Amino acid sequence: QVQLVESGGGSVQAGGSLRLSCAASGYTYCMGWFRQAPGKEREEVAFIWTGSGSTYYDDSVKGRFTISQANAKSTLLMQMNSLNPDDTAMYYCAARTRVGNCYTPSAYIYWGQGTQVTVSS
Repeated sequence: QVQLVESGGGSVQAGGSLRLSCAASGYTYCMGWFRQAPGKEREEVAFIWTGSGSTYYDDSVKGRFTISQANAKSTLLMQMNSLNPDDTAMYYCAARTRVGNCYTPSAYIYWGQGTQVTVSS
């Protein structure tokens, strides 16, 4: 069982920055950030294999978002720079404990409560 607690969302103007944090309890194989805008499906933003530290980013955020680990890999961070209105969504932290696919929402069992990110133009 993994519990995830997110923090760090908020409202910013286009071009601004925010940092999301997700504190995890227990072992994880991979952890990721997902987002869901109103009327849209949940999509992957980025994830990290917690053992190796290797990362994956969706093309829409490459070069703007950076995912990392802290606190002996128990905390997942995501620095979001150059935000634009298309980034507005509820952002969710998720974790998977078993070896396997980390690319899709359906692969994750454990989810945080979500944190809202709103970017105004």
